[in-house]
Amino acid sequence: MIKHLRLALTLAVSLCSSIAGPGEASACRQALALGLDVSGSVSRQEYRLQIEGLAGALQDSEVKRALLSTPELPVHLMVFEWSAPEFQRVLLNWTPVDSPQTLERITQTLALTRRAPAPPGTAVGTAMQFGVAQFAQVPSCWKHTLDLSGDGLHNMGPSPHIIKAGLDQSAITINGLVIGADTQDSTDTRMAQIGELVAYFQARVIHGADAFVETALGFEDFQAAMTRKLLRELAVVVLSQNPPSHRKPAQ
Repeated sequence: MIKHLRLALTLAVSLCSSIAGPGEASACRQALALGLDVSGSVSRQEYRLQIEGLAGALQDSEVKRALLSTPELPVHLMVFEWSAPEFQRVLLNWTPVDSPQTLERITQTLALTRRAPAPPGTAVGTAMQFGVAQFAQVPSCWKHTLDLSGDGLHNMGPSPHIIKAGLDQSAITINGLVIGADTQDSTDTRMAQIGELVAYFQARVIHGADAFVETALGFEDFQAAMTRKLLRELAVVVLSQNPPSHRKPAQ
């Protein structure tokens, strides 16, 4: 199966290369932007679990296999943090994941990242705007996917459902990773809190035919949840001669 998929992608690359004009950017199969919630509800320990969890998920054997299956048609990856409307911090600029060495450098960069002072607000809508805007830098990618992790409801800036409405004609996919509170309360209380967040992300945040919400029971479960989410996202391969058009969201 993997051999056949690799052959199909290789043929697609050859076709795209043959019809590309002089100086045209080389294709990539997917642009994947990962946005991490660093709002006031995220403690120092939870921040480390999130950063190191992402680094660990990228080094998972199945995730590595999916990322590196076709290095001639790589996934382009970028990572940013977000909190209040005025705070978005890029941790990793767009990088083609085209070799084990590149992937190792990415995970080392993440593991060495230290937290920067961030305002306490939770501006999910602004994070969506910022993430979508980053795809203008990778127009040659066939699929554009924005991933937002969060442990709370939006409370500042433009409402997520307004940003989502502006994406109606866009081929961009937005997925969510909801993080439950690390609490000693009863299981029923925790599940109710996670259920509320999942419903919120499903109604107001995620976008696209294949969009979904993954869940982590707490920050201790973040790496496992991120691994599941990456495997699901990377399993969707778009075979197309031309990248889809992307429209900017309403301001």
